[in-house]
This record gives sequence, C-alpha cells and structure tokens, in this order.
Amino acid sequence: MFSGIVEEVGRVKSAGPRNLTINARKVLDGTQPGHSLNVNGVCLTVTALTDDSFTAEVMPETLRRTNLGQLRPGHPVNLERALSLGGRLGGHLVQGHVDGTGKIMSFTPEAEALLVRYSAPPQIMRYVVEKGFIAVDGVSLTIMDCDATSFRVSLVAFTRENTNLAAKRPGDLVNLEVDIIAKYVERLLGKPVSGITEAFLAEHGFMVK
Repeated sequence: MFSGIVEEVGRVKSAGPRNLTINARKVLDGTQPGHSLNVNGVCLTVTALTDDSFTAEVMPETLRRTNLGQLRPGHPVNLERALSLGGRLGGHLVQGHVDGTGKIMSFTPEAEALLVRYSAPPQIMRYVVEKGFIAVDGVSLTIMDCDATSFRVSLVAFTRENTNLAAKRPGDLVNLEVDIIAKYVERLLGKPVSGITEAFLAEHGFMVK
C-alpha cells in the first residue's frame, strides 16, 4: 500500500521485455529484494539491488494495463516506497494496482498552478468525481472537475518540481488508479454482502445517508 506522495524521480537505466532497472537513491534506503516499490503508480517487486539502482520483473498483464512498456533508458519515473504502519498518510490509499491508462489532453497555466486535463476510458471515468482522489502515474491528486470522458487536476509548484507529471506532453499516456473505496461501494450497492451494508458504510463515515 502507498500514499501517492512521490519520494523521488528515478531514471530508467534499462528496459527489457520482462525486467526494468531504475537508477535511484532515496527509495533504496531500507529496501531489500522482495520489497515493493511504486513505479509510475505500479506496484513492482524488487528482484535485485545495487548501490544506485534496483531491478524489478514486469509481467505481461502489467505491460497491457500500464505505460511501463513505453519506458526507455533515461525516462524519468515517479518512485515511492511502501507505507509503514503508524506512518503519516499524506495523500490517499494507493494500491499500485493500475486500472488503466489515460491520455494528457492539455496543459493550462493558472497563476502559480498548472491545470492538466486527462482523457480516460468509461471504466475509469465511472469512478471519477469532483473533489475525489485519483492516482496519476502514482501521484495522489484531487480532481478539480470532470465530464463524461475526462477530468482536470491542478499541479502546484512542488508537485511539478518533484514528479515527472509536468515533463510530459499532450498525447502522452499516464497510469491511472481510482479510489479503491469507490469500487467497493459500487460492488456493495450492486450486490449486498453479509456483514457490510449501506447502513454499515454510513455509520462509519463512508457514505452520507
């Protein structure tokens, strides 16, 4: 589990059909083979380490659902270590299980912010709501507004300087993960499960009755 707060931007060292090696510094601290790292929003298992890089195996399913297959040496990637119990949750609960990809439509400067609009397929947009959460290439963002086929976010200076989001261009693909709570609520409303009901969710603050 991750928070969507990027710890550093690494650089792809090599990208093969099954393995990805990334140069990094901060996220290597305390990391061992078998640990999980979030790479552009994708939870990957570390298989090997050096003093300045790590290697992870990439499954075919991951390549089908994400933009990792487009990575080449030198490309910047957002990196985050898994959360530790008892630590601060600065973004939102991010699993690193990408739901699909979206596409950058436009960048619009607004005072000190940069507004970015992304298009996304219907299976993702059904979970997108104004002021809700979404992870874009592993970055926890708040949705400013949305329509049937796209949504818009605002990138503050810190996000632009400490992630790879502002380095992208219109037409680039990004990995998207919607808020897991939205998917659970949809499932429960469609087919109630014993022990967890609408009343239970409302009682514990997940719904407003």
